[in-house]
Amino acid sequence: MQDGILLVNKPAEWTSHDVVAKLRGILRTRRIGHGGTLDPMATGVLVVFVGKATKQVQFHESANKTYVAGLKLGVRTNTYDVTGEVTYVSPEPVSVSAEQLETALERFRGEQQQFPPMFSAVKIKGKKLYEYARKGQEIERKPRGITVNKLEILGGADADWTLNIDCSKGTYIRSLCNDIGDEVGTGGTMSSLIRTRSGDFYLEQCHTLEEINDVTQDGYCPWIF
Repeated sequence: MQDGILLVNKPAEWTSHDVVAKLRGILRTRRIGHGGTLDPMATGVLVVFVGKATKQVQFHESANKTYVAGLKLGVRTNTYDVTGEVTYVSPEPVSVSAEQLETALERFRGEQQQFPPMFSAVKIKGKKLYEYARKGQEIERKPRGITVNKLEILGGADADWTLNIDCSKGTYIRSLCNDIGDEVGTGGTMSSLIRTRSGDFYLEQCHTLEEINDVTQDGYCPWIF
């Protein structure tokens, strides 16, 4: 059995747990963990630890992450992303300038307090928040300290924008998009998400599950280091 790290480009519509389960079959081992959950709709860097390296998961989870996120203004959803139930749509076409958006972004740079979304795995009273949310229950949440090191506009216009975000452990990009929409005054939700960096590992270093499956023979993968 191999011990080491495998860098995966997580596919859309897969949970991080789905990726681990698939790799257990490909690598023929049960000892696999990952260093930071990605939402099912997200793609990008998923750092996977194999064999004895699983002991390092706890250290990597605290690493900073970088994302490219789509922000759709004029819409709110219950999950804070476009996969959720729409709760609000602007009655008028949204036309937000780069200058207006930049002014709103300023509030979200640096150290701050962020409320986790109801559709998340944060536990309160022994149950995950999404378990309450699926029953239509709203639970009081305490804000958590996060740090946004970088928050910049990569492109876009009017209601659709692309942001580059470098942030600390525990930052919910969905919540950030929702809160930015409120700050702009139009409402907003996350329309896409790519993790481009996790700690010292970058998207360019990652492999798809198909690629990993193709190069792995008898459970041995040459990309585990």
